[in-house]
Amino acid sequence: MVGSERQRESASPDPDGEAGDPASTPTSAPTPPDVKSPGRAGRNLPAAIAVGGGLGISLILIMVFAPLVWIGVVAVALAVATYEVSKRLREAGVLVPRIPLILGGQAIIWFGWPWGTTGVLSATAGTVLACMVWLLLQQGLGSAPKNYLRELAVTILVACWLPLLASFAVLMVLADDGAGRVLVFLIAVVCSDVGGYIAGVLFGKHPMAPAISPKKSWEGLVGSLLFCIIGCLLTVTLILDANSMIGILLGVVLVVTGTLGDLIESQVKRDLRIKDMGTLLPGHGGIMDRLDSLLPSAFVAWLVFTVLL
Repeated sequence: MVGSERQRESASPDPDGEAGDPASTPTSAPTPPDVKSPGRAGRNLPAAIAVGGGLGISLILIMVFAPLVWIGVVAVALAVATYEVSKRLREAGVLVPRIPLILGGQAIIWFGWPWGTTGVLSATAGTVLACMVWLLLQQGLGSAPKNYLRELAVTILVACWLPLLASFAVLMVLADDGAGRVLVFLIAVVCSDVGGYIAGVLFGKHPMAPAISPKKSWEGLVGSLLFCIIGCLLTVTLILDANSMIGILLGVVLVVTGTLGDLIESQVKRDLRIKDMGTLLPGHGGIMDRLDSLLPSAFVAWLVFTVLL
């Protein structure tokens, strides 16, 4: 979400899986008369706004009236995201064990509710061990290994990248002021998303990482920083009644980690030669395409709140 400038990319993927690469996308090809151009946003902007607005309002209502429902929301989102990622990896020939990853991911999320960080750590270790054994049995005890090390390494990466990082969003809501903490986190993400999009569309001229995400600009990053710092400054003081300097710090680190999270997923998609991880959310892609920047940001927000509040 911090990486909302991804919405400015072209609707058609280039051979590396991303859109808008000037080295590979023809500039003179006309748009067919029966196909609507996505415009400067690079996506179906009305659909993206409708989906994003609906999700945002729903999450705010959950935080206000039933904060513990947030755990179920995170669990469902991670199950879908894990399926999307494992499906894309298997299409690329990396046979990660889908069943233990999804079930283990649910354990990582739900064990945080009664047992906190101890439960999360235990479930993560159990998931890794189960995946090691699953891959061993899948290849056969009497056969020579085939990419066992590669597939095990990618499997552990997925387990740490998705459910482990997402578990910190669950740990946030379990604090005494947990609903407020999650609200501050979500509002910060929205502010960064909006600021990055506006600044990127209006002023974006200097690409940040053209080989990874051609439409992401330094001007967009400045817009994200400005909006996110203001949003965090207001919400930390008004919702959490905490020191304003915590809001400033939170705004800066969330933009940095969110942008890096977005670039990491973009790099993975380029490596897999795809544009989106899924198609579930119109105008956005898949669930994982909305979680890319949220996952590392959830850990950083939890850490800032835990240490400074």
